[in-house]
Order: sequence, then structure tokens, then C-alpha cells
Amino acid sequence: MGASRRAGRGHHRILKTTAGAVLVAALALALVLRSPSPVGHWNSAEGRAQFLADYEAAMQDMPAASGTLDVRTDYGIVRVYRFEGTGDADPLVLLPGRSSPAPVWADNLPALLGFGDVYALDLLGEPGMSVQEVPIGSDTDHAAWLGQVLERLPEERFTVVGMSIGGWTAANLAAHVPDRVAAVVLIDPVLTFSGIPAATAIRAVPASVPWLPTSWRDAFNSYTAGGAPVEDVPVARMTETAMRTYSIRLPQPALIDEEALHGLRMPVLVILAGESVMHDVERSSLVAERTLRNGTVRVYPGASHAVGSERAAEIAQDIEAFLDQP
Repeated sequence: MGASRRAGRGHHRILKTTAGAVLVAALALALVLRSPSPVGHWNSAEGRAQFLADYEAAMQDMPAASGTLDVRTDYGIVRVYRFEGTGDADPLVLLPGRSSPAPVWADNLPALLGFGDVYALDLLGEPGMSVQEVPIGSDTDHAAWLGQVLERLPEERFTVVGMSIGGWTAANLAAHVPDRVAAVVLIDPVLTFSGIPAATAIRAVPASVPWLPTSWRDAFNSYTAGGAPVEDVPVARMTETAMRTYSIRLPQPALIDEEALHGLRMPVLVILAGESVMHDVERSSLVAERTLRNGTVRVYPGASHAVGSERAAEIAQDIEAFLDQP
């Protein structure tokens, strides 16, 4: 691996953080700029072209995919990358954060491939290679399109791993369409065990306006990353371009009901960042421990919402132990 690629990986902390930061910014923007547009879309051909270039650059930090699938669902076409692993665990399905598609998993993939095959996808309705064609109007719709993706993959059972809003997406799938979900891993999920703090939502408002200076978004992203500086690395460029050039038209995710959490029968691993500003960490831990029938909760002291890349090795160890449970 070249020096520039190693340097880029050293700053992936910012990229995972942006996934959560963009979620809050999008929710804030929805209160300021309401739009009747029914599906997510690029704001210009030039913006889409810039994003595609940044996306391809960011993909260079990923292991080589063994296959690329475009899976049709009732709501649009979902881009899925398949990576061939060496273990015999149920395949992992990786769900990224908001405006941060599949390349954000670059730090995690090498270790995860030791457990088995991995599928990484771009969320439908988000900037990426997935193409939304029909409005997604509810949490049930969110679960439906993802459930259809799993139905069209060759395996029968999957461990679904989500970070930030991808964590919410994984838990929402397990609550509504659990048939093919063998286990769930939630990495600092938002709107799953507690809501987004008001202070974070307020700070997101200026970062949510795409035509304001990039420095405003950088400042907010750094805040969610525990003060880490934002570096101009490939995935950061991709996410920044996504924030500026793509309009998301998705309903605000609802906080998952505690009764629904209690109804989950599959094993659930919850990894919470001790210094996350995206939720109330203490409350999230208490709710997870109280509601999950078969849950394992880990709190990483000192970690920010960018825990996915900050503590990639530790997360891989916890996932391995979780998958090895009888």
C-alpha cells in the first residue's frame, strides 16, 4: 500500500464522524428548507460528476471487491459490493452512515473479512451508487427495501452491521423484517436507544446549508469527532461533495420503540462511544441493557462518534467474540 493511501487511512476517523454529523445536519435542514421533491437526487450534473470522481478515489482504500451487484427493489436499485472472506461465519452486511457510502468501511474491512464473506452497500435514498426511484415514506418502507436486498442475495442468513444511521437502519430492519437477520451489530447507532441531544442539533443548523462555506461543516464534523481536525483525504472529499451536491428526501427516522427493541430475538451487539455527542450515552446504555433480550453492550471510554475507525481493531475483536458465542 502506498504512502498516500496509508496517510488517508490515518484520517478515516473524520469520515465515520461525518456520517453522524450529516444526519444531524440533514434533520436540521429539513426544518429550515422544506421541499416536496419525492426522491433523493443530484442537484446538478456537475455535482454528480464530482462526487463520482471522489467516490472512485475513496474506493481505492478498500480491498478489491469480488463482485458488484445492483439489486432491484420496489424502491429503487441498491448497489452492493461483495468481498470474499476466509472464515465460515454468516455473511456480514455493512450499512454506512448518512451521506457516507460504502468506502467508509475501509478501516474495518480487512479484519472483518477474517470472519467470512462481507457485503457492503450504499444506502437507498443517500448519495452513492444506489438509485432511489420511489419515495420512502416510513420506517416500514426503510425496512422493506433492505429486506428485499437480503432476499435477493444467495445466502439465507446474515449478520447486519450498521454505524450511526446505518445502526438505526439495521435495528429498524430487525424490528420489521427479521427473517434473514441472524444477528445485529450496532456501532454508536443514532435514534435507536436515545434521541439526538438538542445542543448537537442546534450546532448542526449552519452546517446543514450546502452553499455556506465548507469551514462551517468542517467545524461541526470536528465537534462530533471529539475535536479532531478535518483532513482533506479521499473519503472526506467524497462526503463533503455528497453533502453539497445531493438532496436527500427521506423521512426523519423515528426513535425505535422500546417494545420493538424488546421484541428482537436475535443476538445484538451494541458498541457505544463514551464521548459521543450524537446521543445520550448513559441513557442509551441503560435502555439497551434493559430492553434487549439477547444483547451485549460495550461502552468504549474516550471514543467519539468516529469510534468505527478510532477503535477498528477493538471493534473487530468484540465482533469476533460476539460471533463465536454459542
